[in-house]
Amino acid sequence: MLNEFKAFIARGNVMDLAVGIIIGGAFTLIVNSLVNDIIMPIVGAIIGSIDFSNFFIPLSSTVTATSLAAAREQGAVFAYGNFLTVVLNFLILAWIIFLLVKGVNNMRATLEKQKEAEPAAPPAQDVQLLTEIRDLLKQRA
Repeated sequence: MLNEFKAFIARGNVMDLAVGIIIGGAFTLIVNSLVNDIIMPIVGAIIGSIDFSNFFIPLSSTVTATSLAAAREQGAVFAYGNFLTVVLNFLILAWIIFLLVKGVNNMRATLEKQKEAEPAAPPAQDVQLLTEIRDLLKQRA
C-alpha cells in the first residue's frame, strides 16, 4: 500500500496539481489585491463612497455603526458591498483563467498545424539501401 501511495504521489499529474494549487493561491492574492486595492476604490469613488466593501443594510434596529466590522458586532447586517467585491474577484479570476486556457489551446492548435504541415522526413539511407536489397532478393527468388 505504501508503494502504491508513492507511485501515486510520484505521478506527474499529482505534482502538476500541487504546483497549480500553490500558484493558484498566490494568484488569488494578486487578484484580491487588484480588486480590493485598485478596482473597488475607483468604483467607490465613482459611486461616491470611499470604501465599497463597507456597503451594508442593517437588519436590526440596534445597528448604528458606519463600518461593516462594527455593524456586524452590533447585529445582523446584509453586507452587499462585501458580496459584490467577492463576485467581482471571481469574475476577474474566471476571465483571466479563460484567457489563459484560450491562449494555451490556440498555442496547441498552432503547434499541431505546424506538425501536420512539416513534410515527412526522408527515410534514412540505410533503410533505403536495405529496402533495395530486399527487393532485389525477392526478384531473384
